Amino acid sequence: MSAFIPWLLGALIVILLVAFFVWPGLHKQKQQKPGPVSKTPGFKHETAGELCPLVTEPPAREPLPELPHAYGINRLVLLVRDPNWLYAYWEITATKQDEFEAAHGVGAWSNTRPVLRVYDVTGTHFNGHNANSFVDINLPDFTDNWHFDLAKPDRSFCVDLGRMFPDGKFITILRSNVVSTPRASLSNSLDEEWMWIEGLYRTIRYQMGVSSPVIIEDINQRMGALPLGISSPGRRENYH
Repeated sequence: MSAFIPWLLGALIVILLVAFFVWPGLHKQKQQKPGPVSKTPGFKHETAGELCPLVTEPPAREPLPELPHAYGINRLVLLVRDPNWLYAYWEITATKQDEFEAAHGVGAWSNTRPVLRVYDVTGTHFNGHNANSFVDINLPDFTDNWHFDLAKPDRSFCVDLGRMFPDGKFITILRSNVVSTPRASLSNSLDEEWMWIEGLYRTIRYQMGVSSPVIIEDINQRMGALPLGISSPGRRENYH
């Protein structure tokens, strides 16, 4: 019995030591929650959207603003298309129509027809009454532009847009700018002086070279033989 007591005390001491060192680790492990177990180590979890990105439709574009049919400005613009053809466009506001009826009576607008009066103003300072000639072009109602063939190259024109009464009275509402049609053939003017200068330039270029200092001296010597009017008055004063 005396030998059993020391053995029992030794066993108790060992058990206490084991409990002292092992129990805190076991208690801490129990407090931690187990995380999800990855089936494939070394790979991140990927969603279906990452594997196959969703195709999104582009945002709808806003429609471009349309150009207004009218700008609320009374105007008549005349343009040249070619030596024979002209083009005019215009806008008449409701206020202008009211002014016309106020001046010529109620219903005057509906009782008249639109007319383009084309004036030939070549060589004149046009004041509305001194045109060389004119021609009237009848227009459909609600028209705001017109192409017309005059077959008069190298002439100047102005246009009035107005209303024609049944008795032939014409009232101007808008007046355009003055335009000039281009020439329909080659010019009859030949500038022989410029051709003479070009011949002189080519002669000097091939004989002495473009950058040769002798060019300046040669030109100074030939200036006395230049045709009259080839240089400006200022240059003639410098050379004579």
